[in-house]
Amino acid sequence: MKRFPSRLAFGLIAGLIAHAAVAAPAPAAKVNGTAIPATRADVMLNEQRSQGAPDSPQLHDAVREELIRREVLAQEAAKKGIDKKPEIQAQMDLARQAVLLRAYIQDYVKANPVSEADLKKEYETIKGQMGSKEYKPRHVLVETEDEAKAIITKLRAGEKFETLAKQSKDPGSKDNGGDLGWSNPGMFVKPFAEALVKLEKGQYSATPVKSEFGYHVIQLDDVRDLKAPDFATVKPQLEQRLQQQKIEKHIVDLRAKAKVE
Repeated sequence: MKRFPSRLAFGLIAGLIAHAAVAAPAPAAKVNGTAIPATRADVMLNEQRSQGAPDSPQLHDAVREELIRREVLAQEAAKKGIDKKPEIQAQMDLARQAVLLRAYIQDYVKANPVSEADLKKEYETIKGQMGSKEYKPRHVLVETEDEAKAIITKLRAGEKFETLAKQSKDPGSKDNGGDLGWSNPGMFVKPFAEALVKLEKGQYSATPVKSEFGYHVIQLDDVRDLKAPDFATVKPQLEQRLQQQKIEKHIVDLRAKAKVE
């Protein structure tokens, strides 16, 4: 003999159904009978707020209208079969994948933050590499050693460095008298940096300096003590840099474990 639900059971079921109906968010809008999920409006509203838009009824109305227009166009595209084209499907797949990847990276960053100890260690490492001096050099970059020697000869004869710099291969400094501005030696290739720190203020290199770019004649205009920025000032940049390194390492590790055929 079958047993029917009691009146109490019916009441419980009805209550659950009613609660589900209340809990389900109303769609943002309906276009030709197709509901636009409220979650889409939430995502778009959050994007606008994150860009500085004030939350207001006008913003909600604008987002709703934008979603309606998108749905109208999407429906028209589907009518024409555009969404069935292989190249369009591929683009849609890539767009969906990009959203998924961004969400994964955000989740990874949240679960694997850079520690304060790592940030301070990186700060001290960079500060050590910077040294205690900052230099203001000029240079002339030429193709051959003979050209560089000829420039040194002209300097000894009294020609101005700024004039000779016009024949430099370095487009970023040739029109500025070869001036490279205040710089840390670590910014330059090793042969250049090693020659630079040996010069006295106002002195130029007595012999050509060879690097992967050609031959340099270097003049040191000035030198000053270097004061590194404090930890708090550079902390955001350091955190971004280390976090990016962690993400890259994570990707490399996943790639190494993946079975690729």
